[in-house]
Amino acid sequence: MPHIELIVLFLLVVVTALTVAAQRLDVPYPILLVIGGCALGLVPGLPEPDLDPDVVLLIFLPPLLYDTALRTSRRELRRNVSPIATSAIGLVLLTMVVVAIAVHLAVPGLPWAAAFAFGAIVSPTDPLAAVAIARRLGVPRRLVTLVEGESLINDATALAAYTSAVAAVTGSFSLLDSGGDFVLNVVGGAVIGLVVAQVLSWVFRQIDDDQLTVTVTLLAGYAAYLPAEQLGLSGVIAAVVVGLVNGHRIAELFGHGARLSATAFWDVLVFLLNAVLFVLVGLQLPAVLYDQERSMSVLIALGALAGSVVILARLLWLHTTPWIIQALDRRPQHLQHRIAWRERTVIGWAGLRGAVSLAAALALPIGFPERDLLIWMTICVIVATLVLQGLTLPLVIRRLGVEQDDAAELEDLHARKAATGAALLRIDQLREQSWVLPDSAYRLRRAYEFRDRRLRQRACSHEEEEDLEARSSAWQHMVREVLDAQRRRLVELRNEGDISDHTLYTVMRELDLEDERLEM
Repeated sequence: MPHIELIVLFLLVVVTALTVAAQRLDVPYPILLVIGGCALGLVPGLPEPDLDPDVVLLIFLPPLLYDTALRTSRRELRRNVSPIATSAIGLVLLTMVVVAIAVHLAVPGLPWAAAFAFGAIVSPTDPLAAVAIARRLGVPRRLVTLVEGESLINDATALAAYTSAVAAVTGSFSLLDSGGDFVLNVVGGAVIGLVVAQVLSWVFRQIDDDQLTVTVTLLAGYAAYLPAEQLGLSGVIAAVVVGLVNGHRIAELFGHGARLSATAFWDVLVFLLNAVLFVLVGLQLPAVLYDQERSMSVLIALGALAGSVVILARLLWLHTTPWIIQALDRRPQHLQHRIAWRERTVIGWAGLRGAVSLAAALALPIGFPERDLLIWMTICVIVATLVLQGLTLPLVIRRLGVEQDDAAELEDLHARKAATGAALLRIDQLREQSWVLPDSAYRLRRAYEFRDRRLRQRACSHEEEEDLEARSSAWQHMVREVLDAQRRRLVELRNEGDISDHTLYTVMRELDLEDERLEM
């Protein structure tokens, strides 16, 4: 790739500028990145990165899938397994089939296997923008869980189907054979993921260094993905499984320093991977459109057709399957967990497409039937869902009156009260130890007693004459003023040459951590 240094610099500058603009406009950054990337791709004279399809999935997918799985609650997945599995498997397969039929009829000569590969590409959802909007507007926590859980599982389902369809292009396409391959890929990938997760759990327990721990987390997705792919199994499933297992054990395997470092590292890494991928695809537009013999009006019509089918298939599925399931299964526990039509509409409109679809489209082998057209239609589907639906999702949520329930707040309050109770109990136990100074135990207990009173007042279970929340806020404000004064003095000492940068950053980190945990 010529002038790779300039291309990397250009990408970082563009990503930074578009992200700043997204913050100023108060829109999720993926929306502006895909718009900006497509606009930049049409500017003459800009670099056109030559992406190797063989490494696109390898570079982008394992860390993105691993991070999503790492942050997903296994408990929430189990609680909502039925609706998540229904959408993550049934809806993906329906979307793949419907889209494949539509594009096969609309594009003469397009092989069925290629049509199914495209259907699999645009089937998985990307919760990044949708969840950001939903949390900002305060929708019920369960809806956020359903969107995130569906995205995690449907990535695996869609990409396993994608792998089977792409492989079928080189031979004759058989739905029966592909179905058998799909099941084998999923089961085999899950087994590989479980084995790698057990090995990594042992490795993490042997490591006592935060930087090395974070480095191993970066390797984790690849450690599951690569062996599975080499064995002809689903690397996607393997990466998801190892992420789910490690995410469930992270509190036991990592120390507090490693958790802080890993969270910061993965936040930045996932942001950069998503951002660079969106911009890279926009820069591919000239090459994608260059060899097209179709007119722009035909290309736009095909893109609009694909986007419309994807959106309508999702809405139709979400508004029909509950009635079908209810007719077949009238168990009381099923009826209790049923979602109202307003919430189903929000979930349906939150089916945005993003990074996974982009990476899968770019990973189509060179010489794949109608490769450039399929990449173009993938971009159109992403624009139709991410931009159109993403920008209108807040309006849909407000118009339907979907409001946040208090389940998440009550659970958070319960956890804090339980932790505070455990702290008070342990302080009383430590008072008996000879090394514990009485005044230290007294001060620490007073602090946790105040926290306990404040939490009880927040839960409306403890009457107080004083507003403890206001008192706590004033205390935090005062402490932060003191911390800021220390930071300013440290910078002055560094500027005067009395301390080194290393000393400055060491002490500053301790102050920052104290500020971060300032909740008492």
